[in-house]
Amino acid sequence: MFHWLLDIAFILYLAASAGLLFYGLNCYVMLTLFARRVRDSGTRQRLLETAWNDANPSGEIINLPKITTQLPLYNELNVAERAIRAIAAFDYPSCLHQIQVLDDSTDETCELVDRVADELRANGVWIDVVRRENRQGYKAGALSQAMEMAHGEFIAIFDSDFVPAPDFLRCLLPHFAEERTGLVQARWGHLNREESLLTRAQSVGIDGHFAIEQTARSANHLFLNFNGTAGIWRRCAIEDAGGWTADTLTEDLDLSYRAQLKGWHLEYVPHVEVPAELPETYSAFKSQQFRWAKGSIQTSIKLLPEIFASDRSLFVKLQSIFHLCHYFAHPLMLVVALLAWPAMHYLGGSIQRAWLIVFSIPLFASTLGPAVLYSVSQRTLYPAEWRERILLLPMLMLVGFGICISNTRAVIEAIFGIRSGFIRTPKRGTSLAKTYRPLVDRVPLLEIAAGMYCAVTIVFYIRSGSYGIIPFLSLYVAGFSLVGWSSLREQYDARGNE
Repeated sequence: MFHWLLDIAFILYLAASAGLLFYGLNCYVMLTLFARRVRDSGTRQRLLETAWNDANPSGEIINLPKITTQLPLYNELNVAERAIRAIAAFDYPSCLHQIQVLDDSTDETCELVDRVADELRANGVWIDVVRRENRQGYKAGALSQAMEMAHGEFIAIFDSDFVPAPDFLRCLLPHFAEERTGLVQARWGHLNREESLLTRAQSVGIDGHFAIEQTARSANHLFLNFNGTAGIWRRCAIEDAGGWTADTLTEDLDLSYRAQLKGWHLEYVPHVEVPAELPETYSAFKSQQFRWAKGSIQTSIKLLPEIFASDRSLFVKLQSIFHLCHYFAHPLMLVVALLAWPAMHYLGGSIQRAWLIVFSIPLFASTLGPAVLYSVSQRTLYPAEWRERILLLPMLMLVGFGICISNTRAVIEAIFGIRSGFIRTPKRGTSLAKTYRPLVDRVPLLEIAAGMYCAVTIVFYIRSGSYGIIPFLSLYVAGFSLVGWSSLREQYDARGNE
């Protein structure tokens, strides 16, 4: 019986390692596609602006389209006013720009929203506050209901922690010169990057997605995702795709794929940056990542059959798997961490050089691939200081390893259809008017236990004289310990402040 279990553990270990190898190698595919991107984005921007200006001559307000900007809120006292005022400051004719504040709040945010809306309305701003009797469907439900009252031909959407520049609409609207463009997405920036080591590390991860992956997908006609904020939809594209649905936790990703399956083109504009807040606590970061992980897998289960039944090329379909199933990497990482010890026992307590190579190469590739991608993103976005910024890669890797238990739980819940609510990420704002306490759960205890288990595994690898895999196991020990203890401390501090 014991040998049978070891056989299964060894097979699972090899399968997980192979999976991580593919994920790591696909980072190089993204980098290759990125290198083939449209070289002269400035020329394309000028062509689009010329086409847009020909259709909308300056000074002729009647030819400009009507736009609705939607701002979903739920208990966002710290950031609501900042977001509303930033949107109200858009340099677009007030008579053509409707602002919808979709306020599902149950706290003092409601009073704040009403006060700011009344003030802006008195100054000629077209602003409506939309409230519901319940939060059915969460953000997707709020967006769906508000569509019935939206007047715009185009729908801009922002989360509450984003602070767009006044020229946001005018920068993105020229990209709708082509009739089949259904969405234009801007790049995320960072308002609070310097707040802590955690936020600085997150900024590198976000930059990798937006600078490399989104650019590569957009320029090479792969499936692209709307990131839920800092973008503009063509209203008829939303309606043609079936509208907003709440059957996944990533309604933005879901709608993006459905729109593209309907033949709509999604455009990504990397030179337009909209800064936003990064989660400042480990608990908030894990909550955000949990929602993204679970929603992505829910969307993959929902849409991959339709994607594979479409007439897209095999390469596009395979890339959609890597895209939608990106968070499967975390269960694979956890399997490798937990089964490294049984795998060594399967091989008789010592690992020959050939097997050590087999063990090490997938881990090396899965670690190096993302590191190279993130490094290129920093050099692309920050040519003057990219060398200093890539020093954050070890911290980013530790956090990535540390959250794999939480994200594995998210993936499992998605696969088995376990429902959960939409947990919004707490925002800090310019001044901490209210503290939103983190969720209390037992995952940090599991993370600490996993760190201790990996430490014991390292001891046995040292005793067996097999050192090649120890650096990777050390990342697990440090990552689990960092995230687990930090999350536990945050929960303890929150209880102490009540």
